[in-house]
Amino acid sequence: MTAVASGNILEVKDLKVHFPIHGGIFLRKVGEVKAVDGVSFSVRPGETLGMVGESGCGKTTIGKALVNLAPVTSGSVLFPGVDGKMTDIANLSRAAMRPFRSRMQMVFQDPYSSLNPRMSVEAIIGEPLDIHMPDMKRAERRERVAWLLEKVGLQAAYASRYPHEFSGGQRQRVGLARALATNPAFIIADEPVSALDVSIQAQIINLLQDLQEEFKLTYLFIAHDLSVVEHISDRIVVMYLGNMVELGSSRDINRNPIHPYTRALLSAAPQPDPSKKRGGRIILKGDVPSPLAKPSGCGFRTRCPMARPECAHRAPELQEKEPGHFAACPYV
Repeated sequence: MTAVASGNILEVKDLKVHFPIHGGIFLRKVGEVKAVDGVSFSVRPGETLGMVGESGCGKTTIGKALVNLAPVTSGSVLFPGVDGKMTDIANLSRAAMRPFRSRMQMVFQDPYSSLNPRMSVEAIIGEPLDIHMPDMKRAERRERVAWLLEKVGLQAAYASRYPHEFSGGQRQRVGLARALATNPAFIIADEPVSALDVSIQAQIINLLQDLQEEFKLTYLFIAHDLSVVEHISDRIVVMYLGNMVELGSSRDINRNPIHPYTRALLSAAPQPDPSKKRGGRIILKGDVPSPLAKPSGCGFRTRCPMARPECAHRAPELQEKEPGHFAACPYV
């Protein structure tokens, strides 16, 4: 399977992120957590790639690995540099990574902990400008901060305030303004609405779409709410226990799910329109295995209603079942 193709703004190939576990008197390595275990995908310019899955499936770790905030065990992350050439940024040093950070930003999940409470909004949004545009004059910097605040739906006068003076939705807007400060081409949105009220979620989603259209942005949108992902995404990646189990267009994933895990995930989502009937609820047996003791072969086999003895011997690869629609199961 080759989910990675040319002409993309991001290409991830066989990405693995394993965290060692040390124990005993001499703190020797006694195991490892396979948070991400061989993931490959690409993101096209101008699209929104959604990424869904249960808590602990590796979504956030992937997002952090892409911007070099989590150490990559193996694999490559290809992203275009200033010269337009694709560069593997997976294991770059902090100094070598700096030119890429201005074009690749991240919006974090918790708007309460992602903003420094000791810094004013002007300092928070202006900090990326100080790092990546050190020659910018103070007056220009102040004007750009005010402009960015207005672009995310806040008043320019809020620049002198501090994070504790804002609601959760307003704080997330400040975080979004900070991400936009350096004119990025690619933004990783790590569950940006999960900590917000439903009415505020809709406002932030609409804002993200408006900004994408205005600034020609590309998103990796990480979430566990399928309805939100369906609304904003062009394509969707479904994750389970550090592996991709399905990849396809938003329409295909939601109307014609192939993998048994995706079917179970969709069956658990609430149906807002009672007149539209959905198939029966699929109840998976058991609990999600620990990444410390990941099952051999297919990680989903211990809960899969279609599991066979052969599933324990080899991890399934993504196979194209329909044009542009991939699933990691040979029996569907």
